[in-house]
Amino acid sequence: MHTRRLLLLAPALLAPALAALPRPASAQSAPTEVVERFHAALLGVMRNAQRLGIRGRNEQLTPVMDQVFDLSAMTRIAAGANWANLSPDQRNTLTDAFRRWSIATYASRFDGYSGESFQTVGTQTLANGDTLVRTRLNRTDGDPVVLSYLLRGQPPRVVDVYLTGTISELASRRSEFATLIREGGAPRLIQELQSRTSRLLAA
Repeated sequence: MHTRRLLLLAPALLAPALAALPRPASAQSAPTEVVERFHAALLGVMRNAQRLGIRGRNEQLTPVMDQVFDLSAMTRIAAGANWANLSPDQRNTLTDAFRRWSIATYASRFDGYSGESFQTVGTQTLANGDTLVRTRLNRTDGDPVVLSYLLRGQPPRVVDVYLTGTISELASRRSEFATLIREGGAPRLIQELQSRTSRLLAA
């Protein structure tokens, strides 16, 4: 895996291949369990990255990310105030485009294995009932990368990811998406996400 690509991540496997397939949602009772299952899936993809290729990694990550991440909620958060102005059809199309792009992004970034490991270092229950799960990606070629996951709901699902514990993936996306919407409305943003997904999966 290229460290430069990972460090772009702030908001898409198996070892062996079937071991990390998601359990039924009712079994996901603890936020730490949800995050650790996702990490096991990522490590499986990384270990088999070359054999799977980008499309294989994308295929492996799709069912796991659909269950671990609340991609619908993440789309709403990333769209910010603009979400209220979208039609139902635009919301559905944007959610699908955001989902596909998110999964393809993980499939692209986690493209190799060099002895990395994930470690859960703590959890925090926030005043609104959300849970923050703090983790660390231990690398053999540099300092650990701190990744924190914000989980919400029951069963808990990820609604944001923080790099170094403070840099929100969705906060950065919200600014970027607002610019695209100003340029050409929801169709401009949707087209951009679809184009990015196509480029990633063609790599």
